[in-house]
Amino acid sequence: MDGDVPSELSQRMVALRRALHAEPELSGEEARSADRIAGALRALGLSPRTGVGGHGVVLDLPAVGGSRGPAVALRADMDALPITEETGLAFASRRSGVMHACGHDGHASLLVGAAGLLARQPGLSPVRLLWQPAEETVEGALAMIEGGVLEGAGMIFGGHLDRHYPPGEIAISEGAVNASTDTFHIRIEGEGGHGGRPHEALDAVVVGSLLVTALQTIVSREINPAHPSVVSVGRFVAGSAPNVIAGSAELSGTIRSHEAAVREHLCRSIERIGRAVGELHAARVEVTIARGTPAVVNTPEMAELARGAARAVVGARGVVELATPNMGGEDFAHFLQHVPGCYVRIGGQVPGRESYPAHSSRFDFDERALPIGAAFMAELARRAGQRLREEAAS
Repeated sequence: MDGDVPSELSQRMVALRRALHAEPELSGEEARSADRIAGALRALGLSPRTGVGGHGVVLDLPAVGGSRGPAVALRADMDALPITEETGLAFASRRSGVMHACGHDGHASLLVGAAGLLARQPGLSPVRLLWQPAEETVEGALAMIEGGVLEGAGMIFGGHLDRHYPPGEIAISEGAVNASTDTFHIRIEGEGGHGGRPHEALDAVVVGSLLVTALQTIVSREINPAHPSVVSVGRFVAGSAPNVIAGSAELSGTIRSHEAAVREHLCRSIERIGRAVGELHAARVEVTIARGTPAVVNTPEMAELARGAARAVVGARGVVELATPNMGGEDFAHFLQHVPGCYVRIGGQVPGRESYPAHSSRFDFDERALPIGAAFMAELARRAGQRLREEAAS
């Protein structure tokens, strides 16, 4: 089930994962993490580049016989989250308020393992491995693209450890597998006044409350229920004292969808409702929408290529479909705007910890997933390289 990964390489991956986990770094601050990853690659006799797109690490591996052609890119992320860890692990975070609560320590480590496997048994096309910073702030992918990591690349693949599936299962689906992520901000300007004389004021709290309620009707009444989408208000700030009517208020929240047309509809509706509620109550309402990542969409062709690699590593029974639509965002989507590829889920469920989701202070994954993930990524790179060579020859 581990894809015949040498035990020495598996031990290296576990050691790297634990070192990264104990010293997590937030998005944009991953200098020490990048040094650890580069050091682990050099210990394997490899020559990575550092400082790409911030703290990104890039490793180029040649093809069999030094053949040239489009490269297959493999990507992992490495940043942590502003969370205080409560796992009780022996290698728990030593940095207060910072934790690897999303498995990026595992992603970075298994890709080092894939590099070790590919260096021992190259494929038919060059392979470029990317360790990306700042995924959690959805800035890292664009920075690395601007740094040229996709130049000469023909395909790209990535994956995420997932507590819904046990080690030995790899979930691969075609279509949207992660949602687009946009953020809205609404500023309400009314007129403040005495709480006992509401007729002399224009209550921003009332206007904001109506907006919260009205925004919930967009998904429930305007969007086809078969199309996953979310509009959530996560922040509502107003008022200064119990007996003072607030003259201003601020709302902000997130917009998630799987389809481009639905994404545009949601944004237009939020702007429309903001204007309408403001006019209804004679308040000044300003809506601003900050665009985030697009949805991650796997094409049928790329998904089937990934399934073939997964079957070779975990067998046909280990290849499954995503159990539910994922409304989380992932800036891997930016890479897919430039080259074809696929994003998968690698089983890492820990018995007894299934209820702790990603971004939980108690999140953990089963380290048996590391050699499986490494073997899968290496096999996928070889098969994708063969596909690129066949396409070039046809």
